[in-house]
Parts: sequence; structure tokens; C-alpha cells
Amino acid sequence: MKIFLDTANVDSIKKYNDMGLVDGITTNPTLLSREKGNPAEIMRQIVKIVKGPVSLEVVGTTAEEMLEEAHRLKKYGPNVVVKIPMIADGLKAVKKLKSEGIETNVTLVFSANQAILAAKAGAAYVSPFIGRLDDAGQDGMALIREIVQIFKNYEFGTNVLVASVRHPLHVIDAGKIGAHVVTLPPEILGKMLTHPLTDKGLSAFLSDWEKVKKENPNLAI
Repeated sequence: MKIFLDTANVDSIKKYNDMGLVDGITTNPTLLSREKGNPAEIMRQIVKIVKGPVSLEVVGTTAEEMLEEAHRLKKYGPNVVVKIPMIADGLKAVKKLKSEGIETNVTLVFSANQAILAAKAGAAYVSPFIGRLDDAGQDGMALIREIVQIFKNYEFGTNVLVASVRHPLHVIDAGKIGAHVVTLPPEILGKMLTHPLTDKGLSAFLSDWEKVKKENPNLAI
């Protein structure tokens, strides 16, 4: 399972990318609006830092607008994946971009029907928003199970990208189901890194080693 970071914060991206944990990035207009600085420069930096896919989102709502934006966004780098909303004109744009060799990520997917249509249009990724479904009283992970099963049945080449991840358990469930990618905020990735027993164990090891050093002042290893 690949891990994408869902952020436009360059410092967070550098931090986790240096650990070797970041397979790709997803951004959107809201995430970019939270950062200080020119959005164009921020996107340019992200594409250079991360070697994997970087999803940059269009804001147009007609196929013509989306295609024009897609071509502009693609100029930021060869690893750019154009993020397209799950609307009729969006799928029209996805089909055209597929024919041009430009990968797309269809976002705001909330049903298996939508995921099927996005895959048939030629999307490289579909992004079901599980957290928002959970918020609405539905079972977000049940949707992931449906989509993964359907894509396996028909050998779709589209990746299931689990989005709107709210906690580390979502990541575990997505992995057990067999989703290809999860995209998560930096704070969730940070929670995945830590465990109180790890901290306790490390503290004990270091304390015991200090005792060894006191008993063996000339110790060198």
C-alpha cells in the first residue's frame, strides 16, 4: 500500500519525504489556501521535492476549462497528476486527458457507481472520501470494499486512493481491504509513527545503558 501525504505544507512534505515515507502528494485548493505564499510557487516546490505522483486540482467546472487548466498544471512537472471532480464534464475531460497520456485523479467520489464510471473514463486514481461518508452516518470503509472488489472483478487499471482519512485505523482497514493508496494529513502520519510502549521501552534502554557506562567508564563501542 502506498502512502500519499494530503497537504500543501512544504515543511511537512520535506520532513516525511526525508524519512522515505512519502510515495506521493495530494493537494486541493483548500489546502493551498491555508499556506502562506504564492500557490504557484508552492506547487512548483512540491513537484520538485517529491518524485512520486503529485495531484494538483483544477477549479474549472466545464470540460474545456478543466482541459486548459490540466495542460497548465502539467507544466509543473512530469509527475503531476491532474485532479478532476466527479462530474459529467469532469469525466469528459478525463477521457480526453487519458488519450493525451496525462494521468488523472477523480476526486469527490462517494459511491461505487461513481468509481466505476471514473475508471471506465480512464482515471489513473479514484478518490473515495471515507471520512465525509462516516460524518454523514454512512460506512466509508464499506465503500472501499465495494470498489476494490469491483475493480478486481474487471481488472480495472485504476488505483483506489482512500481519501478523507481521519485516524490511523482507517489506514489499517484500507490495507486489510487491499486499497492501492491512502492519502492522509501529516498529523495522522505522525500518529502512526508513535506508540507509548515504544517511548517507554526506549527510555528504559537508555537508562540501563547509562548504568553500564557508569560501571565501565572506559567503555568504547
